[in-house]
Amino acid sequence: MARVKISGLHKHFGAVPAVRGVDLDIADGEFTVLVGPSGCGKSTLLRTIAGLEEVSEGTIEIGGDVVNDMRPRDRDIAMVFQDYALYPHMTVERNIGFGLKARKLPPPEVAKRVKRAAEMLGITAFLPRYPRQLSGGQRQRVAIGRAIVRNPRLFLFDEPLSNLDAQLRDGMRAEIKRLHQEIGTTMIYVTHDQIEAMTLADRIVLMRDGVVEQQGAPLELFERPATRFVAGFLGSPQMSFLPGRLLNGAGELRLTLGDGSLVLPLPQAKKLGGAADGQNVLLGLRPEHMTRAHGEPGQGVVRYDATIELVQPTGSRSYATFRLAGQPVIAELQAHDVGRPGEKLAIDINLQRASIFDAGTERTL
Repeated sequence: MARVKISGLHKHFGAVPAVRGVDLDIADGEFTVLVGPSGCGKSTLLRTIAGLEEVSEGTIEIGGDVVNDMRPRDRDIAMVFQDYALYPHMTVERNIGFGLKARKLPPPEVAKRVKRAAEMLGITAFLPRYPRQLSGGQRQRVAIGRAIVRNPRLFLFDEPLSNLDAQLRDGMRAEIKRLHQEIGTTMIYVTHDQIEAMTLADRIVLMRDGVVEQQGAPLELFERPATRFVAGFLGSPQMSFLPGRLLNGAGELRLTLGDGSLVLPLPQAKKLGGAADGQNVLLGLRPEHMTRAHGEPGQGVVRYDATIELVQPTGSRSYATFRLAGQPVIAELQAHDVGRPGEKLAIDINLQRASIFDAGTERTL
């Protein structure tokens, strides 16, 4: 296992910056997920850690060693790629053990490590088969097994599940999570899928345009996003954003939405740093911040009579779309609480859980 420390990292492709001034300190044994939209620099950052791309500026340390000038094979890492990269003419057993044989480990040791990796991943029965005889999920297990047998100090995963269908992805996510809990090796994982990031990570590093937008524990980013971008990227369906203005009258902070026809009192618990009277803001509401009204509304909860426009059932829960101050908003409700499009429904909005962003900077207030 190894601590990974990245300081002032820049990577340019000609005049185009791909990674700009990234600082990360990944603890020994931590599972860190680099996530963000396509082109944000997450895969480039991973490839610089692996040594597949040269660093333009800054340093990378693995286990206390600066590895900027080290060849990939000398960094003691194992990388799992999106496309499996298996040898089609070799059996599963030979694919898994190939790297060990290349390092001239004794055959009994190779056989022992291959057997253990196959047992951990549930692919012992596939050892005599060839990659063409396996499903996509089985091939990915073989690729992970080939990485495991090396006992590296660091695992790198580059979108390993993106070629799998939804059901296989769910199963493989669980396998990778279980694998990390069992072996405890430091892992850095790249994905564009925020569900993978939330379910796998000890820490999420959310990137945008080559920089780190925010990093922290999954729930920290989800519940306390630093910017509108973070709030909108994490969560499905994503957060709804409503333009408004802060009003400070008679010592009470209030929020007026849209044309001013809807004024919401902000609860005392909602502390807004640097907020000013008349400031233009965005109110961020997640689907789970709203419920069907039952009984009296609690503290910090505002009741709203909504007209349902669209219902999207997902099983035990349904997503109901309605308009708040002229803007579409999605609420996550119990399946039997929704009603039909066109019906009126009393919705409780929990403003204590809402986020408020400065409309200009898009940073959280």
